Amino acid sequence: MRRWILYVIIPLVVLIGAMVITVLIKGRNALPDVSAVIADSLLTNLPADVKRAEKEFEKAQNALLKLEPAVPYIVINTHSNKLCLRTEDSILVEGTCSTGSGEELIDSATGRHWIFNTPRGVFKVNSKVKEPWWRKPDWAFIEEDEDIPKTEAERLDPEMLGEYALGFGKGYFIHGTIYERLLGISVTHGCVRLGSEDLKVIYDKVKIGTPVYIF
Repeated sequence: MRRWILYVIIPLVVLIGAMVITVLIKGRNALPDVSAVIADSLLTNLPADVKRAEKEFEKAQNALLKLEPAVPYIVINTHSNKLCLRTEDSILVEGTCSTGSGEELIDSATGRHWIFNTPRGVFKVNSKVKEPWWRKPDWAFIEEDEDIPKTEAERLDPEMLGEYALGFGKGYFIHGTIYERLLGISVTHGCVRLGSEDLKVIYDKVKIGTPVYIF
């Protein structure tokens, strides 16, 4: 069995299983887009007829092969807080990261609430930013028991994200941190923090469109 199956496909299958359970619990009618394409191939019960079963198995194998990345890709393990840039056969960069804390924040004044999880699934690098500025959202002030500012300038922080940021998903980034002593601990608000040395190497190596697998 190829190594990429161990590092990507198996976690992906586990992720899809979790999605299916979630859908069943919540009573939704359709799977998320990420799993819908391959759910039929991976989760189909094999027919009793041997020839038909062989065809279904071959169909599932082909579906898995289509998922194999053709370029270096990023894998993030939110359980062990490890990030690596790898190919099918080798690890190019591996580093300790920090991912979402899973904690919930509730604004007692308005009832708004946030849960700080790093999203799981398949994504792509959609932006690369040098010397990024963080626009602090409302929850950042509520968390510190501060008043929400009235001007945009009061929201901007030029230091918190480090020297580089790689955008993925909607509003999530792999970025640096001024709290490198906390790397390896799930303490973020959803983004993925990485040490400056590892981040610089990965930033230089990846391109827009690089696959990102998070489980």
